[in-house]
Amino acid sequence: METFTQLFGDLLAFVYHCFDRIVIYGYLSGLSRPEQVVHFFRNVVGVAVVDKEVFSRRTADYQAWVEAFARNHRLPIEWAEKGVRKEDHVLPWQRRMARDDAYGVYFIFKSMEQGPSFRVSVPKYATKDPNYRILARQRSRFTHYYFYLRDETLGPMMMRVASFFPFQTTYYLNGHSFIEQELKRAQIGFRKTDNAFLAVDDVAALQAAADRLSPAIIRGRLDYWTLILGPKFSTKERKQLNLSRFYAIAQIEYCRNFIFKRNFPIHKLFERSCELGLWRLTADKITEIFGTRLNRRMRGKLATVIDRIEHGHHVFRAYFKNAFLKQYEKFATFLRNELVSNNLADFRLKKGLDHLDAVRQRFQTITDRFAGFQAQWLNVHVDFPLLQRLALPITIGAVRYPGIKIHDPRVIRLLEVLLNSGSHIGGWTAKQIHHAVITTFDLSDSTYRLDQLRYDLRKLKGHGLLQRDGSRYAYRLTPKGVQVALLFLFFHKRLCGPLANSRFHHRPNPQHQPASKLEAAYHRADKAIQQIVDLLAA
Repeated sequence: METFTQLFGDLLAFVYHCFDRIVIYGYLSGLSRPEQVVHFFRNVVGVAVVDKEVFSRRTADYQAWVEAFARNHRLPIEWAEKGVRKEDHVLPWQRRMARDDAYGVYFIFKSMEQGPSFRVSVPKYATKDPNYRILARQRSRFTHYYFYLRDETLGPMMMRVASFFPFQTTYYLNGHSFIEQELKRAQIGFRKTDNAFLAVDDVAALQAAADRLSPAIIRGRLDYWTLILGPKFSTKERKQLNLSRFYAIAQIEYCRNFIFKRNFPIHKLFERSCELGLWRLTADKITEIFGTRLNRRMRGKLATVIDRIEHGHHVFRAYFKNAFLKQYEKFATFLRNELVSNNLADFRLKKGLDHLDAVRQRFQTITDRFAGFQAQWLNVHVDFPLLQRLALPITIGAVRYPGIKIHDPRVIRLLEVLLNSGSHIGGWTAKQIHHAVITTFDLSDSTYRLDQLRYDLRKLKGHGLLQRDGSRYAYRLTPKGVQVALLFLFFHKRLCGPLANSRFHHRPNPQHQPASKLEAAYHRADKAIQQIVDLLAA
């Protein structure tokens, strides 16, 4: 399969793939269910009645500890303001830590947000135990703390801690920061801007550092910072409950970066990729890229869009359930294909941190498949010898097949339907193709009859553009057929379309030629275009 590396090898400086943004939830494994919480407070802590005040005391203790921690370490602690991006606000403190080569917490935000908690209620009817209370999970609004810190292994990261029981913790990591720390320890020179490496002395070392990010490394650092900054439990409580954190992947991004030697081809390449993606990435093609089959029971989105939500410029997105592939150019230097997942169950993957390597392998396959499809579509050029060969009749055995003319509207319609409507498993029957053509182009049965379609199908099959599914009368485009269909449609879109549009404008009068170099050039251009049209008609 063709890839960007093969197609643009002379323009590419290097290619690397890695995890980008990783969001991890940390759960207290022994205090996640209501019955476990009741057992903890009554049998371990020694509280007779598990009521709202018990939870409030724990929240107040932790909030007091955070305030004291910020005061003792002289850390800024502020309430998050609406409309202010937290990462931009703390950037000066982060740069100061990097300049001083220091590690630890450098800023704390407070924010009122929704989070998991427990609701306590008194039973409606009296029970044998007067201290019995009903605990149920709920989501409520309370204070969350955002600890911005710089780690020796993972680099800049952020840790959000809920101040209400069960103290759910969220960790925000970036794979590029981990790679940066690894390259610094190995004393390998590089140039990094934001979350992208634009230059590196050793590409192999860069990729090796990206592959070293493992569950064991992440868990070790998260355990450390959770012990330092998380809610406090006594030695007795830890010993009796064997408290530990279970880490689950909430959101993950995996990117494949194409770093170019020069800037000029990137924007044009991205523009054409967007055009092809919106036109060619149908629902069945999206599911093929993500490694599944299209069916009616599939939930979620299957669509392609172009937006400008992030990065300040256009981003192409292909949605699949709760995940999406996005492509964008950045810093006029690199092109990035990025796969984002908000629910690993869409890929039949487990969300536990221990399954990170399985996620890496699956996401590598999907991004590579996406790059391969795009390379195949981009590697289509106007091949005039091919057009000339297709226009000539051919004889196979005793059957003579007429040529295929690029200006034949019936062929263009048929190829566009076969190309854009995707491919059915087992191919299309003639009746299905006929219905799709007349529906797509608003034709009547008398304008394009079924026998005319069968004639066109035989012609395409004779030229090797169409193939049958075994002995069935069901058809699909061959790899050559896909290339020719793209070539035909590109040719009509980029050349014949503008030429047809010129019919609605006044052509220059050949008798009127004033003494102007611009007017003379305009006449010569019009004459040359007319010659192209005459050659195509021939």
